[in-house]
Amino acid sequence: MSANLGVRLQGIRKRRGLSQRELSELSGVSVSLIRKLEQGERDDTRLETARRLANALKVPTTRLIAEHANVAADEETEEHWAPVHTALAAPPATDRLSEEPTYDGVRDALRAVVPLFAGDRFADLVTALPPLLRDIEVFTETDPRGRPLRARLLELTGWLMTQTRQFDAADMALERAMDDATDRIQAAASANVRCWLLLRRGQLAEARELAAHWADEVEPRMSRATSAELSTWGWLLLRLSAAAIRDNRPGEAKDALRLARSAAVALGEECTPDGDFLRAFGPVTVALKRAENAMVAGRPDDVLSLAARIPVDTLEPTSNNRNRHLLDVAGAQTHLRQYAEAVDTFQKIRAGSPQWLSHQRLATDVLKRIVSKRRTLTPEMRELADLVSLPV
Repeated sequence: MSANLGVRLQGIRKRRGLSQRELSELSGVSVSLIRKLEQGERDDTRLETARRLANALKVPTTRLIAEHANVAADEETEEHWAPVHTALAAPPATDRLSEEPTYDGVRDALRAVVPLFAGDRFADLVTALPPLLRDIEVFTETDPRGRPLRARLLELTGWLMTQTRQFDAADMALERAMDDATDRIQAAASANVRCWLLLRRGQLAEARELAAHWADEVEPRMSRATSAELSTWGWLLLRLSAAAIRDNRPGEAKDALRLARSAAVALGEECTPDGDFLRAFGPVTVALKRAENAMVAGRPDDVLSLAARIPVDTLEPTSNNRNRHLLDVAGAQTHLRQYAEAVDTFQKIRAGSPQWLSHQRLATDVLKRIVSKRRTLTPEMRELADLVSLPV
């Protein structure tokens, strides 16, 4: 966060005629944290905390924060993924390979690696990605047919780097993916992932602007829209809604969600255009994001009420929909002191995507709250705490 957060917070609080204690009561943020922020003893805080303060002060979250640099990956994670970073940043190869890659070869290799992304198989991707990035780079240097393949691989790599909080590498991959795109739907799909990157970095204004721009670019004619067009447009509207709710703009968030729902209704059911798990979209996806917005807005009762009507067990356990939703459910259950139920929800996520769960800051925060409220921990709680590296 900007070091000016405390200055902005104090100025707006005084303009509203509130004491620190009154702001604490309205926002649910402790007086001690508000005092430390205003006095400069702390120059950072969670985006969620900034949103709660902004909501109490009736201003957009971005009025308090110039730029919220969300916590990125630690050095151990960066070192683990170093071969991917090197392959991303490597200049075009000048030496000929002993076996030159072919179009069929890189296309088939790309198809084979997609399930690793969809299944959050991070350990396998560390090994599989670097040679594929190299081969597709070499092939595309001499054959333009490689551009859409490279754009697709870079989009997936950007998504993976965002997922593991390696934000600079994600930015590099997604910028190149958008440059390589050969049509507006492919470019918009990469822009959608870039919006998610901006959200995770706390760059709310930039996320809103990018999502709105590309939603306008690809808005389809509903009467003859393809599933790819509806899915891409719908996802950009969901990103716009996610940025708006975090920026304390509930009306804008609701309008964007309503438009996304119209795209889902036009599809009629969950659809995965071209088998691309990142573009899976439909009425259930919109319902999941509606629940996520309710959690961001601090309405855990609504989250559980909405979740009860979502057939989440029919979805594949991907981080793009089901897992993220279950984290919201666990967060709502924890907020309502339903700790046993929250642990059960975590176990569902762990069963499907243990490698994904270990990288989720939200999972760490929710489990930290559960552990702090329990006198003794069950074996399941201890295992989950170890999985997300919860500090002792």
